[in-house]
Amino acid sequence: MELQDKNRREFVKLGGAALAASAVSWSAKSYASVIGANDRVRVGVVGCGDRMKGALIPSFLQHAKELNFEFVAISDLWSRRREEGVAYIEKLGGGKVDAVRNNDELYARKDVDAVVVATADFQHAQHGIEAVRAGRDAYVEKPTAHTMKDARNFRKAVHETGKIVQVGTQRRSTPAYQKAYEYIQSGQFGDIVMVEMTWNVNQPGRWRRPDVVPLLKEEDTDWKRYLLDLPHEPFDARKYLEFRLFWPYSSGIPDQWLVHQIDTVHWFTGYPHPRSVVANGGIYLWKDGRKNWDTMTAVFDYGPLDDLSKGFQVQYSSRFTNSAGGVKELYYSNGGMLDMDKQRVTPEGGLSARSAAEMKMKANQLPSFSLVENAQGASTAADTGADPMTSANMRNWMECVRSRKTPNASIEAGYSHSVALCMNIAAIQTGEKVTFDDKTQQVLAGGKVYA
Repeated sequence: MELQDKNRREFVKLGGAALAASAVSWSAKSYASVIGANDRVRVGVVGCGDRMKGALIPSFLQHAKELNFEFVAISDLWSRRREEGVAYIEKLGGGKVDAVRNNDELYARKDVDAVVVATADFQHAQHGIEAVRAGRDAYVEKPTAHTMKDARNFRKAVHETGKIVQVGTQRRSTPAYQKAYEYIQSGQFGDIVMVEMTWNVNQPGRWRRPDVVPLLKEEDTDWKRYLLDLPHEPFDARKYLEFRLFWPYSSGIPDQWLVHQIDTVHWFTGYPHPRSVVANGGIYLWKDGRKNWDTMTAVFDYGPLDDLSKGFQVQYSSRFTNSAGGVKELYYSNGGMLDMDKQRVTPEGGLSARSAAEMKMKANQLPSFSLVENAQGASTAADTGADPMTSANMRNWMECVRSRKTPNASIEAGYSHSVALCMNIAAIQTGEKVTFDDKTQQVLAGGKVYA
């Protein structure tokens, strides 16, 4: 089940109330009190593929009129996507936009104040750096970076420029997750003792583009510019369009799915990264030329570095070969469970009276309640067809561009999920137990520097 499909239910219950509250807090009068609030914010698109057209553009346009934003240009290396992007924005009522061949041309323009970036996984950090160094605010899709070099450089660039950067981990702008965060922070849930996460699908064509790959010709794009700082290799349309299947363009499962879920662990607990990671898996079924695994299990150990007696594990599993179990995020304490799929807290598994009596202890069982039970209204995003989670995250970024406040999914959140991601990749590629050196900000595999 897709992330946006899975969570559309919760937004129908809760999202409208949150978006309505946001709209109230950011009234026309509020904007007028901010310097430059009445000036239109002109935005460029960087990378006009499926994610941009399927979620980001509709989410942006949902709020553009109210918040006085507009698209002005599309930068994409492939001529076909530039043309399709221009037509798509016009079709959705976004007005006339220009097509430019690359980011150099985009940032040479004087009418671009900010950008929305949705390019290949390995490009996100470098395209984000380009944007902020060019003086533009940016919404940058996840993963923030899958190498520590890119992660460090991106965070440094944001800090040095002071630009507003929102990362595409949209759970941080989702009401049910925000309520879960507040509940855990209140102490009522108790110490987390275990987290189980899954992301299972049964889709032979997942991340494949068999109908589109034949359409991409080398003369219609800029392969050298696409590679950025990767070693040169001959043009390959699959690595351009099906990049999620091939390292170093992506790590696949960790780049795409792990970061969404592991980000909530960092957010809910305050831990910036795991203490250690181990992983196993392989390409067990889909022998289609891919290099990235179709099945992965990883274990992440979290807790204070100075007290290894405290902490918890995150068991993460994902497969392309059978969809049983779907997408799950289950947090456990001694008193029960927080189920983010059902958006409920329950006493399931908590210390019962009978078990407690055996040790002359008190029972410990959480009350059962819904994280969305007090919500009213329906999500405008759901009504209009925009992905509601992305819509809320996009709106938060747009508001922060106005207010200059730190967005929900800040560069620090992106850096943290990048550390966990890089540790996971190192565990995959070396088979070693992977740790992280806080002093040097380097990933260690088997005690040796990996990245």
